[in-house]
Amino acid sequence: MTTFNDTVAAAQANPDLEQPYASLGLKDDEYARIKEILGRRPTDAELAMYSVMWSEHCSYKSSKVHLRYFGETMTEEMSEKILAGIGENAGVVDIGGGNAVTFRVESHNHPSYVEPHQGAATGVGGIVRDIMAMGARPIAVMDQLRFGPADAPDTSRVLPGVVDGISHYGNCLGLPNIGGETVFDESYAGNPLVNALCVGTLKVDDLKLAFASGLGNKVMLFGSRTGLDGIGGVSVLASDTFEEGAERKLPAVQVGDPFAEKVLIECCLDLYRAGVVVGIQDLGGAGLACATSELAAAGDGGMEIDLDAVPLRAENMLAAEILSSESQERMCAIVRPEDVARFREICAHWDVTCAEIGEVTDGEHLLIRHRGELVVDAPAHTIAHEGPVYERPWARPEWQDEVQQFQGVEKPTDPEAVKAALLAMVGSPALCSRAFITDQYDRYVRGNTVQAQHANAGVLRIDEQTHRGVAVSADASGRYTKLDPNMGARLALAEAYRNVAVTGARPVAVTNCLNFGSPEDPAVMWQFRDAVHGLADGAKELVIPVSGGNVSFYNQTGSEAILPTPVVGVLGVIDDVRESVRNKLGTVSGTEELYLLGQTFDEFGGSIWQQVSGAGLSGLPPRVDLANEEKLMEFFQQPGVVSAAHDVSEGGVAQAIAELAIYSNKGVSLDVSGVHDDVFTALFSESASRVVVAATDGAAVVRRAQELGIPVVKIGETIDEPVVRVEGQFEVPVAELTRAWTETLPRLFSHAVGANSVV
Repeated sequence: MTTFNDTVAAAQANPDLEQPYASLGLKDDEYARIKEILGRRPTDAELAMYSVMWSEHCSYKSSKVHLRYFGETMTEEMSEKILAGIGENAGVVDIGGGNAVTFRVESHNHPSYVEPHQGAATGVGGIVRDIMAMGARPIAVMDQLRFGPADAPDTSRVLPGVVDGISHYGNCLGLPNIGGETVFDESYAGNPLVNALCVGTLKVDDLKLAFASGLGNKVMLFGSRTGLDGIGGVSVLASDTFEEGAERKLPAVQVGDPFAEKVLIECCLDLYRAGVVVGIQDLGGAGLACATSELAAAGDGGMEIDLDAVPLRAENMLAAEILSSESQERMCAIVRPEDVARFREICAHWDVTCAEIGEVTDGEHLLIRHRGELVVDAPAHTIAHEGPVYERPWARPEWQDEVQQFQGVEKPTDPEAVKAALLAMVGSPALCSRAFITDQYDRYVRGNTVQAQHANAGVLRIDEQTHRGVAVSADASGRYTKLDPNMGARLALAEAYRNVAVTGARPVAVTNCLNFGSPEDPAVMWQFRDAVHGLADGAKELVIPVSGGNVSFYNQTGSEAILPTPVVGVLGVIDDVRESVRNKLGTVSGTEELYLLGQTFDEFGGSIWQQVSGAGLSGLPPRVDLANEEKLMEFFQQPGVVSAAHDVSEGGVAQAIAELAIYSNKGVSLDVSGVHDDVFTALFSESASRVVVAATDGAAVVRRAQELGIPVVKIGETIDEPVVRVEGQFEVPVAELTRAWTETLPRLFSHAVGANSVV
């Protein structure tokens, strides 16, 4: 097996040989373009830099033409609160009072399949450093996970390792994990998705950006030493070489040290407070190659770097290896000469290794020396910003019409059969409790978590004096998106928006992580393009800006692509987190009446019932009118109307009610005759723009809904007896629902726990 490391080493040892650019992921025309830019054959170090920076992961070469649509649909009203947006390490939003919030979600999919623990752990570490690079303190993480079938043998290898990696790194950092999703589907069997989200806070005036300016300013590398781990990591793994039957370049997955990162966080914050940082960039994908070229390209001059000054933890590293290493817990800062001593003093206080490795120069070239030789002499912007841009063919696949032909689902009518369906749904891997996973995460460290496990959205206190806070949710349905990519992306946006709104927060910004198959497949590019348009148009309709995002291509095993999975994160602001709406019954005295906001249709395309019943994936997903989501958001802007709320999404009203009853250990009596004339549809349809609310004053709920033009129907009330009763149909003890809901994942994975743990 030939690795990235082997390839560059062989090339440097034999300078007269033909350069192995194809083995580094470069096409013939890309290599020719590099020679044209330089006017000569590239050195091995230059070839390594261009190969990683022009990779799909770093350059977005297949997605740029479509991602531009986010900018084209951005209005002045949408962008006025965005302090940093698309193209920066993370989006930053002004939330008022001099405060700002930054958030971003990124993928670490392929490394997490190769080495689940370290792949997931370093995914968390990488997204945290993106937030640090904006001048912010990271305050919480979330995760979006997708695996193969829950009962598949390899899922028992991958899931425990991924969860252990996330919990190990996040818990050691002291960051609460406030939410996420775990999805099982055959399409992810050979290509799990591990998407990590991080939220951070900062003062508006403390915003930092990634640029190198100021002639003579110094380039300071600080954090962990540079080693051989992760060389060519994301740039090689996130490519078409990660295919069944192909020669795989599988470099060592990055190895993370969360304790080093925890210290690095505090060190960075002290450096920011001291005012000694002009610009800063984290070292993640493509390592020093990325940090130096991007800082220089975004600045007002060139840069000179001496690799001999880079602190190493491996002997005799080649220039290409030093530049391409993805060793974790490293940052690169631009510092004025008069501030270098103070910079070093702060790093020493935190016992953080730092080194002056270069300086900002005039001109536009990035010059890099190693062992006394000039190994890189190239215009920085050509490395960082002038990668190829492909307008790949896209076409609606021939099979799309067939998959959209709804094959129908069995709808039980016998009350006992409907009850059995409810228990099957609640206990299915698709809808069962994720406590087996989330109990491994620290959710309340730092003391500002208001809502996390089982919540509609994670809610955090930002200001301890005013109790101002934020709510965050991230959602996606690959099943919906395969049936209709445009509508699937809109539905992901709608659900994340609704989850945030139901807490009482006002949504203010969107981020995304777009996970798709090979961009060289026209069907995949059609899915991607339609999803981007659906998300961008939806954001415009909601007047909520897309502040940033990430693209992950080549998610497939062989020629079989994953379900197209656009993960959409939404950030909302809430004036007083003490008034946030929870999804737990019984927090007030007396009987609570239950109401359904929104309209229910016979919509089962892509539904969980379709999956659980074995009907196969077919039809159209639910339709969503985002104006209805705005109305629901406005409903929850008036505090005190409801005592609890639960959004309705996968599994329908039945799942929402079951979870409310389980969370609260509270009985519920339902009458769904006013929801739909078919009981099964009333219970399990997945129509969008719906929320179940509880209130002691039902008249106030009806009045508020009618003011906003929201359909509203009373569907029941709480009762003392611990059962869920559907009038005229069946009843099931809450204890039985709880057993069905809680036992599934422990039964499937308890035997695997410990096999992938790091002690």
